[in-house]
Amino acid sequence: MTDVLTGAGIGQGVALGPVLRMADPLPEPSDAPSSRGAEEEKARVAQAVQTVAADLRDRAGKVSGTAADVLEAQSMMAEDSTLADDVAQRIDGGKTAERAVFEGFAVFRDMLVSLGGYMGERATDLDDVAQRVIAALEGRPAPGVPESDTPYVLVARDLAPADTALLDLTKVLGLVTQEGGPTSHTAILAREKAIVAVVGVAGAQDLTDGTEVVLDAAAGAVTVAPSADQRADAERRIDERRAALSGGLEPGALADGSAIPLLANLGSADGTQKALEAGAEGVGLFRTEFLFLDQRMAPTVEQQREQYIRLLQAFPGKKVVVRVLDAGADKPLEFLNDAHEDNPALGLRGLRALRASEDILREQLTALAEADAQTEADLWVMAPMVATVEETRYFVRLATEYGLKTVGVMVEVPSAALLADRVLEEAAFASIGTNDLTQYTLAADRLLGSVAGFQDPWHPAVLRLIGEVGAAGAARSKPVGICGEAAADPLLAVVLVGLGATTLSMSPAALADVRLSLKRYTLDQARSLAEIALAADGAADAREAVRAAASRFTSPA
Repeated sequence: MTDVLTGAGIGQGVALGPVLRMADPLPEPSDAPSSRGAEEEKARVAQAVQTVAADLRDRAGKVSGTAADVLEAQSMMAEDSTLADDVAQRIDGGKTAERAVFEGFAVFRDMLVSLGGYMGERATDLDDVAQRVIAALEGRPAPGVPESDTPYVLVARDLAPADTALLDLTKVLGLVTQEGGPTSHTAILAREKAIVAVVGVAGAQDLTDGTEVVLDAAAGAVTVAPSADQRADAERRIDERRAALSGGLEPGALADGSAIPLLANLGSADGTQKALEAGAEGVGLFRTEFLFLDQRMAPTVEQQREQYIRLLQAFPGKKVVVRVLDAGADKPLEFLNDAHEDNPALGLRGLRALRASEDILREQLTALAEADAQTEADLWVMAPMVATVEETRYFVRLATEYGLKTVGVMVEVPSAALLADRVLEEAAFASIGTNDLTQYTLAADRLLGSVAGFQDPWHPAVLRLIGEVGAAGAARSKPVGICGEAAADPLLAVVLVGLGATTLSMSPAALADVRLSLKRYTLDQARSLAEIALAADGAADAREAVRAAASRFTSPA
């Protein structure tokens, strides 16, 4: 009998091919005392770090978007002065260069994990940097993606950003990882590069090189050693999907013609061309953090305005939703708030941090208003981490003071969803961040592997909150967008529309699959699927019930 392994699928793609496993991480270096002098060991570390940082910067120069940002951040991690001081102290205590790097990086890794949120997300990146430095010290090749002359399905425990960024898409048919979830870095980068992937697959470690597998991202399934019929079915579906996705870049719409604009999530103005090429009808989430992170001082109004103008000029006449700085606590900025907090996910972050340093918020609103006056895009501005009606009122009043015309809020906290009717009395629109909304609804850190099973936006509790916002928006004729990763799940996207979402925003690479999925269902069918999902007891039940019901609908694609 054919084995089927399950995990979280990314997108709707299907892949068929032989397994090629990624090598396991390097073993832990010996703790035996150094036989070299301390200065020699320090010189070895300095050379290895320089080599690794240069390689990461070189890789960053060959890619763009999220991948480039992550690789640049990794190169800075490698050369971090605090880490260097820690490693040097360990070498002075008699450690080898390899052991000092292993121990020093491990301490910082644990610190990042304890912070959670954005900083916790950096822990995997730091592990990869440590492995690369140790490999350079030992004269070994850096752990990474294997080379092959023929196409293959890559199987790994997890994938470092440096590896994901440079995958050869002419060879990698699909990706299976043992760890990670739908919002992990691996999943986000796989979605951005349109790689067929199933992540968080229990049993992936038992797959052996050469074994043929079928990846079905829509079903979150990996079929091991498929039968002839299963192979033929996979090949047919691959051909059908390729033909369907070549059908053009028309606006997002349901089968009955109901318009559902499909927008792009962007992390910097550099991603505008890819978004337009993918058929984005505008921008549903522009993250302004890239201007602020890794800076010792806040960027000036002039520096910010220049970047906002670049963004807005790429979308004349189209909606562009900009989120003001979402930082503080788990994304510490020394000019905003870098105080230690025991539970930063529930701390001074988002709008709370900006209110505590209102001059930074006022400068950002000034830059946005000036950029808006010089361009022809339809600029919308929203605040992150809004929990109360009073916070909504504060932000709307302040942004309006600067002449910004369309001012809204992100709904990421259950309290804002439950009071959506009152929030939308004040705000012009709401945009739901499903990643954080899921985290706070189910009390599960979205970056903590031990509770990854709870981090699923298909959970009926999360969907019910989304429905509350959708209903409030409909009652007040206010738009309700989705800008979290849930919008990039093609079937869940239909459910979200059924719950009242009027726009969907996602990584540009996910737009084609979602566009194709929406065309299969009418609005009435989307609402029926939403009711089915809400009636389930858990995320897995909701997903399976909706899949079963969706297969019975026969709307033309």
